[in-house]
Amino acid sequence: MSRVARYGKLIAQPGRGRELAGLLLTAAARLEGDPRCELYLVNLQADAPDTVWVTELWRDQDALDATLEEIKGSAETAAAMRLVAGAEMIELDLLGGKGPTGQVP
Repeated sequence: MSRVARYGKLIAQPGRGRELAGLLLTAAARLEGDPRCELYLVNLQADAPDTVWVTELWRDQDALDATLEEIKGSAETAAAMRLVAGAEMIELDLLGGKGPTGQVP
């Protein structure tokens, strides 16, 4: 199976972008040491502070699916979703580049 790369764009409720980003950073910290997740970066859009971007890279689709199943219905997920006014997920085809996973088999 091949890696799964994607961008998540989350629009927070007005004035709640940093709070949403904080919850996502907590989720990122929980992924430390989890070999299924190779990259999970949380960013605030510079010109739109209620827009949060998440850059993700997963070992494969099974790894992503298993993680999503584990967090489904959790209190942390519910807290984050209460702050979300809109969301979009952009699936990517990873070609390579610079970084810890730049070499694509």
